[in-house]
Amino acid sequence: MEKFDLIVIGGGPAGYAAAMRGIDFGKKVCLIEKDKVGGAGVYNGALSSKTLWEISNKVANINDTIVSEGRAPYEVSWNEIKRTLAEAIFERKFQYSCHIKLLQTETMNKLLTYERGKGVLNNANEVTIYHEGTEKVIWGDNIILATGSHPRKVPNIPVDEKIIMTSDGIDQLEEYPKSLVIVGAGVIGCEYATIFSNFGKTKVYIIDRQERILPFEDEDISKLIAANLTSKGVTIHSKAHLERMEIVNGQVEYELSYEDGRKEIIQVEKALLSIGRSPNVEGLGLERAGVQMSKRGVHIGDDDTRTNVPNIYAVGDVSGRIALVNMGEIEARHAVEKAFGNKPERLSYENICTIMFLNPEVASVGMNEQQCLQQNIPVKVVKVDYSLITRAIAMRKTQGFFKIIVTNDDQMRILGMRVVGEHASTAIQAVGLLVKLHMPIEVLSELIHPHPSIVEGIQECVRMLLNRSIFKSSVFKDKLACYSLVNGIKTPLERL
Repeated sequence: MEKFDLIVIGGGPAGYAAAMRGIDFGKKVCLIEKDKVGGAGVYNGALSSKTLWEISNKVANINDTIVSEGRAPYEVSWNEIKRTLAEAIFERKFQYSCHIKLLQTETMNKLLTYERGKGVLNNANEVTIYHEGTEKVIWGDNIILATGSHPRKVPNIPVDEKIIMTSDGIDQLEEYPKSLVIVGAGVIGCEYATIFSNFGKTKVYIIDRQERILPFEDEDISKLIAANLTSKGVTIHSKAHLERMEIVNGQVEYELSYEDGRKEIIQVEKALLSIGRSPNVEGLGLERAGVQMSKRGVHIGDDDTRTNVPNIYAVGDVSGRIALVNMGEIEARHAVEKAFGNKPERLSYENICTIMFLNPEVASVGMNEQQCLQQNIPVKVVKVDYSLITRAIAMRKTQGFFKIIVTNDDQMRILGMRVVGEHASTAIQAVGLLVKLHMPIEVLSELIHPHPSIVEGIQECVRMLLNRSIFKSSVFKDKLACYSLVNGIKTPLERL
């Protein structure tokens, strides 16, 4: 039986990061993957959906320009889209493949052992690898479970990945659907609604149980995204209950009911379920190793990535925290550092930077207003409209805003930020660092930001809080806002 310092089950973003961090410590590492290295981070997930968004965004931007001049809309065939998508996936796949092969060579001292197959726990140290009718048992001092997740389904909805799909099937489309209903108005549902409405070839519907889409975000963000989707022809079924969805004569028929007693039946060509993901824990042998599930019984239970079995760790989607590629990688690296570096610091989730690929894109870090109100945290809030930012004016992309939330005291420590607009994703990193370091806004006020750039909006927000802004809120009241939130009461702050 071959022995390893570290066995990693799952070769998605989290598992791959864990294996590479194990190599950093000079450990003997075995990485097990039953399907494709890269997981949902490459296939049917982050890379594929963002490639689609980038293409659709370019098409929409071109049409926003030329259609206003009376020209025919610019179109991209679905075959061209599939080709670009395949190229992007192949590029990342090739990088992983070459990297793994080189790490296994004598020249690289066989730093990594890669096993294709399904890894199953026999006990706290032994893992059996099942592959094409063969079995192989290996032994590990430490084991990291990084088996990822799969799209969640609804028992009474017949998913065939051709007519009624999840994210696993959406990339397999052969042509633009004439019409598409999306079940779920969270991040992924709204991203796909943005993608298909940007192309302008599909009538899109969204079924939303809540009063507004993106209910976890502040209302000003939700309303702006909803308005833009609607302007692109998207129909949002708000506060709707899905009574049934079935395939009728090769198409999708769904029935909705509303609080006022109304019901409606609609037929569309395709449907996409976007209602979250479930961890891949089935058949993993958790009970044999004594690994306990979380209190909810859905995810693997852990304390700072370590399960109740001291040498077994759970990272990424199976841990049930935040299902993002960057968080899975950080959790994986943290677990390895705990195992081999005796790292005492606990992993912090306070300064997570995220992007929502919508129209326009939304970037966030830390807390939002809604969370501060729910937790009754006294704060100060400042907003600066994109129309006052030179780079946004030059780009002719003036829709959006910066919003920074700070503690309601003289120190004004940053709690969070939201950016809605062009290049939003480039503007959050520095603030994410300040959130982690618990630093006040004064640090940002005197930095020399590049000009013209979108990030200058951060500096103007900070200057407003310090009453040093270039544009005065008393003049541009519709573009600038500064107020406090204490005990749920919003009070404008006097600024020049």
